[in-house]
Amino acid sequence: MYGNETGMDGDVTDDEVTSPGRAGTDGAARTDGGTHARTATTAGTSDGFGEPVLKVRDLRTRFFTEEGQVNAVEGVSFDVREGEVFGIVGESGSGKSVTALSLIDLVDSPGRVTGGEVWYRDAELAGETADSRPGAVDGDYVDLRQVSEGVRRSLRGPAFSMIFQDPMTSMNPSLTVGEQIAEAVEVQRRARANPRRTRSRTQGYGLGQFFVDSLLPTREYTSEGSEARAIELLEQVGIPDPAERADQYPHQFSGGMLQRAMIAQALAGEPDVLVADEPTTALDVTIQAQILNLLRDLQEEQDTSVVMITHDLGVIARMCNRVGVMYAGEIVERGTLADVFEEPVHPYTQGLLGSIPDLEDPAPRLQPIEGNVPSLIDSEMGDRCYFADRCPKAMDDCLTRIPEYEVTGADRPAGVPHQVRCVLAEREYDPARALSADYFGPDSAREPAAADGGGAGEDARGSGRGRSRGATPDRGAGAGDGHGDDGEVRTDE
Repeated sequence: MYGNETGMDGDVTDDEVTSPGRAGTDGAARTDGGTHARTATTAGTSDGFGEPVLKVRDLRTRFFTEEGQVNAVEGVSFDVREGEVFGIVGESGSGKSVTALSLIDLVDSPGRVTGGEVWYRDAELAGETADSRPGAVDGDYVDLRQVSEGVRRSLRGPAFSMIFQDPMTSMNPSLTVGEQIAEAVEVQRRARANPRRTRSRTQGYGLGQFFVDSLLPTREYTSEGSEARAIELLEQVGIPDPAERADQYPHQFSGGMLQRAMIAQALAGEPDVLVADEPTTALDVTIQAQILNLLRDLQEEQDTSVVMITHDLGVIARMCNRVGVMYAGEIVERGTLADVFEEPVHPYTQGLLGSIPDLEDPAPRLQPIEGNVPSLIDSEMGDRCYFADRCPKAMDDCLTRIPEYEVTGADRPAGVPHQVRCVLAEREYDPARALSADYFGPDSAREPAAADGGGAGEDARGSGRGRSRGATPDRGAGAGDGHGDDGEVRTDE
């Protein structure tokens, strides 16, 4: 057995660890250092990061449309630790951005977060919430899905902030860039000057302020201090002549400079968790590198936790400490960069990596993933593995809902699990149980793998395609973050 079933509800969390000599699932002590089920928990981790600042459990978001219920986020679970960059990667339409919006309660109608838990660590908020909502508090953690909408709104800025995909459409074209950043600073300044129970009211620009400003047209919402802080933030993100640029409008900025301004706005509240949703999508390659370097520098300077949303594996390799691979609303594989890039288990992860050119050996033909992301309409999804109709290793086991398994091994770092939603985490591919090529219809693009487990993406970079389950590869100099100085995905480790 290669994996330990954790169940659909994510019972095995990122806090769980194992070590040689611990008791196995049968209660007997394991001293052979081999693969075995995890049986102990600990508060710390062995890779230098602190406790989770955010713990997401079984998050579910639905869109209720005329065509039917769309299951955009389906039972997503992950942790984000102090000072860590956690990446979520997948094809367009996999649910990455909706997951990001769900974290900070920004899902618009007809969408709605329908289930799950979002545990945020805030001792002060936990103390204030314990009496009124004891079920929403666990130590210093508060389940934001159980508190009021006003409390969740009050956390936008000081606790959570977001960098959106397209700064040109996210910025207000009728206000100068400096005004918009200063307003974000002012909102947080006023919020901090009031108790949390009134913070959500002071964050908004209410009817009373509107009447006052109508009678006193010279009165401004932002203070001089907030305007000065906006200029400081523009300088911090590397915009030249920040005082002059603060008086310019968004259309007067280049794409890269406007993205820097949006980062400055996101940092106005000094958030604990920064959600970056495709922050480099609309930029050319050289500007992308500059923005990523800026984000990395700011994250390290301020020790901010970051959730990085992207479809680019190169960005993941350059920026992230751990990664979750998302498909059809689910995270199908999550772990460290070494787990995902060098020891991938899920065929979808293998297929993504197989689509990357190998700079060391460019001769082999790339192996794209056949087919398309399925419809997420509930009535069309079926009760099975959602990747089965594209998977070269689909077996009869894949026709039922797949729980999340944990890939274990003696050499794994403590408290940093490698979890996979695939039966291949616990058993080898068996051609005798493979689904026929036309099982999902005569137009199906999938081609069953050969007896040796080959298939789309099987010749992936590194050891992942012929992986050694339960073992963490040795990561030598230059491979510690999965990329070299040029930011390219390292595939030769």
